[in-house]
Amino acid sequence: MANATLILPRWIVPIDPAGVVLEHSAVVLRDARIEAVLPAEDARARYADAQVIELAEHALMPGLVNAHTHAAMTLMRGLADDLPLMRWLNEHIWPVEMRHVTPEFVRDGTLLACAEMLRGGITCFNDMYFYPEAALEAAATAGMRAALGMIVVDFPTAYASDADDYLQKGLALRDRHRDDPLASFCLAPHAPYTVSDETLHKVAMLAGELDVPVHIHVHETEDEVARSVTEHGVRPLERLRRQGLLGPNFMAVHAVHLTDDDILLLLRHNASVVHCPSSNLKLASGFAPIARLAAEGINLALGTDGAASNNRLDVLGEMRLAALLGKAVAQNAEAIPAHSALRAATLGGATALGLEPRIGSIVPGKDADLTAVRLSGPELSPCYDPVSHLVYAAGREHVTHVWVRGAPVLEAGKLKDSLITGLDSRCELWQNFIKPGPGR
Repeated sequence: MANATLILPRWIVPIDPAGVVLEHSAVVLRDARIEAVLPAEDARARYADAQVIELAEHALMPGLVNAHTHAAMTLMRGLADDLPLMRWLNEHIWPVEMRHVTPEFVRDGTLLACAEMLRGGITCFNDMYFYPEAALEAAATAGMRAALGMIVVDFPTAYASDADDYLQKGLALRDRHRDDPLASFCLAPHAPYTVSDETLHKVAMLAGELDVPVHIHVHETEDEVARSVTEHGVRPLERLRRQGLLGPNFMAVHAVHLTDDDILLLLRHNASVVHCPSSNLKLASGFAPIARLAAEGINLALGTDGAASNNRLDVLGEMRLAALLGKAVAQNAEAIPAHSALRAATLGGATALGLEPRIGSIVPGKDADLTAVRLSGPELSPCYDPVSHLVYAAGREHVTHVWVRGAPVLEAGKLKDSLITGLDSRCELWQNFIKPGPGR
């Protein structure tokens, strides 16, 4: 058995139990897992031979979970800004994807995303994109946990010819990597407006058979909802319910435009909502009613969306924005308090992905996916409440250490060389290759 490692931070924010902050305590790591959480003095006595990591100015929390992104789209960051969703997709993003997306594009774009996310304290991301095997390869290179979307749409791309081909390729990937400790899988129909009833029904059947989450953009814009009513006679969530998709494994991404009946559907089926505040704002999609969702007890997770519609893969930033927007939309300063926002960014994402038994809180027996944030310096002093600082004051520049399954992947703010060597030059090559057209 490997020797233990003691992490001795100023504060531990375990997430579970809710609202707790521990001081003068230690987290003990051994063989990729959290072995114990106990008073620092007891830990030093009991584990006298352990490696000791002193973090006297830090808060230690579970690794952040980015519950919705399109990681490879980092290579499109800033390509087509300041446009509404459907124009952005139809005139810019989808044409670029049809011309340029290959396994090499996905591998390099995802590796760039992993480097950015790890530096921001994110240890797990839920991806929805083409060529997921290339994304998994990049995540493995980075030593990062990935939930891979088995994407499906009803139109052909270079990746797959039709809906059945998408599903077959995704399922084959899952079969090959189902025992990978850092990989998990979701069924990922893109959106109600790109997937037929027949395909949605197949996805629902597979989700039930395999017991995997279903991850879909839904109720993102008013136009999407209106189109569903015109073409199908019902709102998108009701249409998905009729196809058998709603349930505890269902992840409603964006969920901006919700009526009381929509919220009741999510609540009755114990579904999760993945809130993407920056993307919703940048694409002018609207303000999701997350304070209402939280008050109803619906599980909330946070996502960045892709770098093409956000420009930052920064869950710390999303956490702050979610808390502030939640208060403003509800006109209630007590809505989405700091502990709730931090839970959404950690355990909420793990729960949505079906990973709650393994990650999302600092509990003995779970995998040691951890993030340390230095809460010192002029912009973070004094510190009366570390959770308040994590949500409202700290940024990703304050993240110093990250562990995934107990392995250090960021130390003193530095990534391992194998992750970043040659990455800048490859990104420059992609930029020169893609080049936006005139006027962009």
